[in-house]
Amino acid sequence: MTTPFPFTAVVGQDDLRLALLLNAVSPAVGGVLVRGEKGTAKSTAVRALSALLPEVAVVPGCRFSCDPAAPDPACPDGPHETGPGTQRPARMVELPVGASEDRLVGALDIERALAEGVKAFEPGLLADAHRGILYVDEVNLLHDHLVDLLLDAAAMGASYVEREGVSVRHAARFLLVGTMNPEEGELRPQLLDRFGLTVEVAASREPDQRVEVVRRRLAYDDDPAGFTERWADEESSVRAQIIAARALLPSVRLGDGALRQIAATCAAFEVDGMRADIVMARTATALAAWAGRTDVLAEDVRQAALLALPHRRRRNPFDAPGLDENKLDDTLEEFAEQEPEQGPEDDDPGPDGPGGGGGQSPEDDSDGPQGGDTGAQPEAGEGGQPQPSGSGEQQPVRASEPFRTKALSVPGIGEGAAGRRSRARTEHGRTTGARRPQGALTKLHLAATVQAAAPHQLARGRAGRGLVVRRDDLRQATREGREGNLVLFVVDASGSMAARQRMSAVKGAVLSLLLDAYQRRDKVGLVTFRGSAADVALPPTSSVDAAAVRLESLPTGGRTPLAAGLLKARDVLRVERLRDPARRALVVVVTDGRATGGPEPVALAGRAARLFAADGVASVVVDCESGPVRLGLARQLAGELDGTAVTLDELRADSIAGLVKDVQRRAA
Repeated sequence: MTTPFPFTAVVGQDDLRLALLLNAVSPAVGGVLVRGEKGTAKSTAVRALSALLPEVAVVPGCRFSCDPAAPDPACPDGPHETGPGTQRPARMVELPVGASEDRLVGALDIERALAEGVKAFEPGLLADAHRGILYVDEVNLLHDHLVDLLLDAAAMGASYVEREGVSVRHAARFLLVGTMNPEEGELRPQLLDRFGLTVEVAASREPDQRVEVVRRRLAYDDDPAGFTERWADEESSVRAQIIAARALLPSVRLGDGALRQIAATCAAFEVDGMRADIVMARTATALAAWAGRTDVLAEDVRQAALLALPHRRRRNPFDAPGLDENKLDDTLEEFAEQEPEQGPEDDDPGPDGPGGGGGQSPEDDSDGPQGGDTGAQPEAGEGGQPQPSGSGEQQPVRASEPFRTKALSVPGIGEGAAGRRSRARTEHGRTTGARRPQGALTKLHLAATVQAAAPHQLARGRAGRGLVVRRDDLRQATREGREGNLVLFVVDASGSMAARQRMSAVKGAVLSLLLDAYQRRDKVGLVTFRGSAADVALPPTSSVDAAAVRLESLPTGGRTPLAAGLLKARDVLRVERLRDPARRALVVVVTDGRATGGPEPVALAGRAARLFAADGVASVVVDCESGPVRLGLARQLAGELDGTAVTLDELRADSIAGLVKDVQRRAA
């Protein structure tokens, strides 16, 4: 068994360690989501936590870790009698991103259930994690159907496994800990809200601290057991502090003044629902117990807000996480005057806090680095320049306000990763037919199974009422749901698009489509073309946030190498098809259709478009042409792509009711 890296030997990452320890003191806090770049000890710290947790008492032989003092009356291994039980270390169970549904919730032997009436149940990871830690590395990459199961278990404290009327239920209360790299995509809001606390981690920029990280890691790799032994005293000390804080926790007093501060803070930051208030109250109480106090102070409420609110106050996936700490301090100070037991703290507005809060407010962000672009330099892109053959690079402009777009989809039925865009054969969705199972049976089609077994009952010597079912009779249900696609944006950033008001509208349209892609669980990519070449501004990724950042800083100017943009996009799709062959693509070309530079640019762009059409790639051209005289080049390009053209105005959800049907009709 691998010796875990000692928790107390982790260098820095104070917020991360504190959040994990608070959950060890009070599991009711609700878990931790750790966000940060790769190589920042996220997984190391989480795996090290389990060694600090006190042992748990379990019923001997129970596969579901029932508490001997209060056994679960519905336990599949029960009923159990109350008793002293046995002690074992707390478990940390890892949920792989690619796990199957049966691996998570457990598997029921359908064949034995039908033929013998026996509930033969094999517990899954949720049963193993009961009364322990369930750890999901790269939780943002978890498939939607597994996220749904986690949400159900976290909400009900139990897991249900049902297969055609045969059901098993067992308790599943666990501490949910997830780690993620935001560059690889965001988390569904429903699951995000289930994490009690969140912390942002980043590698230190201090040379001395980085040296110490390397020194300790090398020492651990050379002799894990010896390194762990050297930190045994510190580990024992922290473990004892956790036990003492757990014992003190019921005695901690959460006064009305602290509750008022909590409620005022949640209201000031406009968080949704009441879960934030409850989590803040539990976190502040755990902070007091961890400090050895029986009263919750203003400093506890402040720290609880920094841990519990950043991931709850976001309004859309492109807002930066974090809190405005000045606003937080003002709110706490205002309502501290109504808390008599905290007189001494009234003079202290609270520490500026460790730098990790991440806390620049979205209000500050709205006046961010590109704020000056909205006013100055009106002459840069105005005056109408249909063919700016030599115009220089323009400064980036801000995107206009995003809007809800009409759903675009890839025609036909795919078999890609679960999502919400195009039709696909999936493990979840409506039942459309039946087939022989390939491998383990996961979704039984009962009617088809009975029909397959019925003709053989006489030959099999059926005597009673029960149906004699053999393995060959079983039928797997085929289901149709939705898949996520690769939405590849090909954006014209040339001088013909450089009019400031026009480019702002173009960016707003692309941003709106990115929001739609986020909600539909797509991968996205961004190809831009200007000057004399095309550039892959963002390779295909699940991080819609990254695409929005690249879009915001996109410069414009120069000629219009439309053919180069299309060919670059085709190369991107070719490579991505090798990496992820099941994921179908939807190409969104954002252009006015003009092509300049080089010999016969228009003809060259047409040939590149026809190559796309020959590949059978679904495409939509967003026509950005404006002005009283329009050449219709974008619509001509859409015809050569065998795709659909739509103007910026028509892209809005209430304006293009027939767009999806048009895309499908052209591809049929």
